[in-house]
Amino acid sequence: MAASGYISAANLNCLLGARHMSNPKLGSADARISLSFGGSDSMGVNVRPASIRAPKRNHFSPLRVVCVDYPRPELENTVNFVEAAYLSSTFRASPRPLEPLKVVIAGAGLAGLSTAKYLADAGHKPILLEARDVLGGKVAAWKDEDGDWYETGLHIFFGAYPNVQNLFGELGINDRLQWKEHSMIFAMPNKPGEFSRFDFLEVLPSPLNGIWAILRNNEMLTWPEKVKFAIGLLPAMLGGQAYVEAQDGLSVKEWMIKQGVPDRVTDEVFIAMSKALNFINPDELSMQCILIALNRFLQEKHGSKMAFLDGNPPERLCMPIVDHIQSLGGEVHLSSRIKKIELNDDGTVKSFLLSNGKVMEGDAYVFATPVDILKLLLPDNWKGIPYFQRLDKLVGVPVINVHIWFDRKLKNTYDHLLFSRSPLLSVYADMSVTCKEYYDPNRSMLELVFAPAEEWISRSDEDIIAATMSELAKLFPDEISADQSKAKILKYHVVKTPRSVYKTVPNCEPCRPIQRSPIEGFYLAGDYTKQKYLASMEGAVLSGKLCAQAIVQDCEVLAGRGQKRMAQTSVV
Repeated sequence: MAASGYISAANLNCLLGARHMSNPKLGSADARISLSFGGSDSMGVNVRPASIRAPKRNHFSPLRVVCVDYPRPELENTVNFVEAAYLSSTFRASPRPLEPLKVVIAGAGLAGLSTAKYLADAGHKPILLEARDVLGGKVAAWKDEDGDWYETGLHIFFGAYPNVQNLFGELGINDRLQWKEHSMIFAMPNKPGEFSRFDFLEVLPSPLNGIWAILRNNEMLTWPEKVKFAIGLLPAMLGGQAYVEAQDGLSVKEWMIKQGVPDRVTDEVFIAMSKALNFINPDELSMQCILIALNRFLQEKHGSKMAFLDGNPPERLCMPIVDHIQSLGGEVHLSSRIKKIELNDDGTVKSFLLSNGKVMEGDAYVFATPVDILKLLLPDNWKGIPYFQRLDKLVGVPVINVHIWFDRKLKNTYDHLLFSRSPLLSVYADMSVTCKEYYDPNRSMLELVFAPAEEWISRSDEDIIAATMSELAKLFPDEISADQSKAKILKYHVVKTPRSVYKTVPNCEPCRPIQRSPIEGFYLAGDYTKQKYLASMEGAVLSGKLCAQAIVQDCEVLAGRGQKRMAQTSVV
């Protein structure tokens, strides 16, 4: 079912007002922007919440887009969605505290925003601090001088993300997800410019729709390979979650060899899947990660169905969460860098010291930053505690996100996420087609995930763009050439994240911490903490809910600590 030169049918019927697009000379300073975030650059300086209001658009005319996407799938009747909805309801239904806890949270990515949102729902007062001047953490985005957005990563919202889907519903923004046809589309390296599809029939329940999609695709796997792969998967199907968790000690490649699965199955399918899930290759990725994804995709009818956000994440997703938090009395401060975690004599947290000298005190404290930043700021007194020692195994993986604006509309693409199957690239999408806010009828903007990025993170933007163009020439042989003799680059942005999601290598599962630390009053949130969705947006949101749940459960103890602190302050 290979397709070439085809834009996915009936997904878009769009009209757009004239859109400003600059055409700077490639190579000039304003034609490229590179960002690099590492170390403690995710913590920052306090400003008033008003400073986080969304910036105005910088276009000659207002954006007017009417898109016809696929209907939102029926997710509400799945077990995982119901469980997620129930957990959300417990915060709204919890007894109102006589005195709300003041909870200071470091990091306004999805984990920190989720923690703050659900604490506010439970009647407490979160004080959310973000180092940078933009919301979102790993879903942050920036607007350039032409009014075009560029993002930290290419973010896909799956049907198998029950807590994320509940969050959208609770905020009343379900309509901001643009659902695509239920397919997975892979480029064919041996047939440049062609694609192979796995199409999930809507009329079939799970797992039959997934089995049908695999059986119908004869271009990537032969029948003997499908049979051997199915036999290899039988233990996972029969053993359930216990079996899945037990595979954490094996890499994807090791597991495939152990189960007698042909190497071509890994080459054809799981290199692309591994890079999409964790930005690394199958010889490094824990098989547990793959099995969790397969389990969700095969056990839930709409689990593998994908949606794009209809615009930039800070405004379209993060700001509604901030508005909700502030409406319930919480606070959100940008540019609020944590310099030091100050301790009491008993080793508990006394305060967060900001880089501008301001001191933030609370009844409880949460670190919702990437694990690498937590390790940088971990107090010496805590480093010998096993709970924190185990964090040494958890290390963020480097990733590069590339945006290229071309001088023409590319034809050989889809209104969907595409698996490049390139040795240098992971997934990509023509955002001028898939996203309402980024829609452009005349020019394409490709957003691409450059992974694995370990050997490239320190390379120049020019090197990265040159390598990307060489790979794109294989995906668009009739439209793109490495020397730009065909489609011309108008501009590009390269966003480097030296430490992104934690690297899901074998045997790191036991090192993932629960949200309640052994330090009374100190909690963790983040996709690296213990929850069943690993390193993902869903994992980040769920970790925030679990963190908020732990704090609500500890409310009486934390309130007592607060009263003791107030009494000591009064005596002084």
